Amino acid sequence: MILKNRDKDERTILVEKSSYALAFTIITYALLVDVIYRAIVLKQATWDLLGIVILGGLGASLYQIRYKIATRSWVKAIALSILAGLVVAVVLVTALR
Repeated sequence: MILKNRDKDERTILVEKSSYALAFTIITYALLVDVIYRAIVLKQATWDLLGIVILGGLGASLYQIRYKIATRSWVKAIALSILAGLVVAVVLVTALR
């Protein structure tokens, strides 16, 4: 059943936004699997696809922080995750040289 704009209520809007979140999650994990495959099997550079994943997550996070729905502990967890990712990246690049 297709609803007209005037027929939307809070429930339908919530379901619609939840479906977008699910689609974003599926696309992000598909890109991560593709990055792993290209890096391990094909021995190709993966910075382009990894950049898409990072920019997508960064955009969503900054949007939530801007509209003040992110808690302080959530922002700390993001900062620690970014820091840990950078440390792992530096270690891997150094080890693979």
